Amino acid sequence: MVLEELSVRLNDREYKNWLKAGRCLLLLKESLHPHISRHMRAFHGDLLNQNTLLQKPCQTSSCKPRGNKLSSTCRACTEWQTVILKHHRQPTATVNWDNCSPPSWRTDHWELAKAYMPRGQGKVKGADQCDASALLNLINYCDCFRSVDLKFVREVIRYRNELMHSCELRVKDEWMRHYQVTLKNFVRQFSHVPQMRTAGKQIDEMLAVDLSIWISGVDQMDSVDLTGIETDSVSKWESTADLISQWEAELLQEKLQELLHAADDDHDDAKTQDTEQLKSLGSFLQANKDLGERFSAELEAITSLEARR
Repeated sequence: MVLEELSVRLNDREYKNWLKAGRCLLLLKESLHPHISRHMRAFHGDLLNQNTLLQKPCQTSSCKPRGNKLSSTCRACTEWQTVILKHHRQPTATVNWDNCSPPSWRTDHWELAKAYMPRGQGKVKGADQCDASALLNLINYCDCFRSVDLKFVREVIRYRNELMHSCELRVKDEWMRHYQVTLKNFVRQFSHVPQMRTAGKQIDEMLAVDLSIWISGVDQMDSVDLTGIETDSVSKWESTADLISQWEAELLQEKLQELLHAADDDHDDAKTQDTEQLKSLGSFLQANKDLGERFSAELEAITSLEARR
């Protein structure tokens, strides 16, 4: 039954485009996060070496955000706050202080990194736990990434937001063509990173592959056509419906988490739009029995949110 329902979804070309585009973001994230972590660790070390006040431990247990406000901090945490804003490319924009634990800024480079990220990163302990959006925003806002052309970073962020905020979970072929060019330009900025060169090839293959699945019998997969990749040397993908289903679940999980966090955020100006997207996504999951069962807990959370309104 699961494979049959997945097969039906993948016969919708624009939904398949949405899934493939989302998978590219996951490939990008997996290849990017080791480099980002090393870079932030070095940046954190440089800050400590340049400023002895940053080396001092937090002097009080009250140095923590209240909502998204950070005030009444000790001298050391106040200095960290000043330095973070100094290296923020848009310090007048909203800084998500509630992502951070200020007493840990001295000892944990990732607590520093989270100050440059979107909301909802408070429990994230490392780059490997971040989604593509978090890493891209870090590159965009922290000026320690000096060798990257920001227009390409911002273009990927824009396409990522369009993809994840698509109510219908569908994108057109023309969008995909522009998206591929944007990803190529971004990956080229990291040509010195071996993992990113590999990611570039994987992304090209993903955008060219046909994920359509044909089912024979009740729950038996007859074949998975993963050939026809338009690269210099035609390659063949060996994959299964289970793997494609896992990719789909990862992408839907990211979208669900982002929307649930936004819908439950008292300070979110776009709450109405987020709530409508969440309702639309809930309807999609319920209409697909296999997804409804996989995301039953999230559907309960959506129902609970709707009941409180």
